[in-house]
Amino acid sequence: MFLGLHNLRKRFHKEEKLNAQLQAARVKTVVDHMALECVQEWDKVIETFEHPRYEMHSSGAVFDGESEVMGYFLSSRASFPDLKNEIIAVAAAEGTDTVLVEFWLSGTHAGPFTVDGKTYEPTGRTFRVRMAATFEFAPDSDKVICERPYTCQNAKLRSLGLL
Repeated sequence: MFLGLHNLRKRFHKEEKLNAQLQAARVKTVVDHMALECVQEWDKVIETFEHPRYEMHSSGAVFDGESEVMGYFLSSRASFPDLKNEIIAVAAAEGTDTVLVEFWLSGTHAGPFTVDGKTYEPTGRTFRVRMAATFEFAPDSDKVICERPYTCQNAKLRSLGLL
């Protein structure tokens, strides 16, 4: 009886250690992913995914698959070619396949920016908004299956002085 309990405890601690290692690997993937976005190394960003997918909370847009995600990367940088993020906090949600991140997003309005069907011509102004995102991972993997950024589309417009 005691041997069974001892083996169960050993197995639990081994699984706990593997889970901690996986969570640390997932956090590293998110940090690397976001750093690669800043330097626009799109092929390497795509490599962080098992299947590239973005679900945009503010607009409801979904970009599914490599070609749609690459299109999103390029179109978002047309309005803000120097788009950067600065991580405030990042953590793996225990017992889930999700990593949560809070960050500052900033950039210069250098190209037309369309929100809700209205296009704002370039102002040359910079914006900085606080955002959050979730990164969902494939089970038992450090590969992303979906990024979900959370923000209000008007936040950029307010920061740019356009609202």
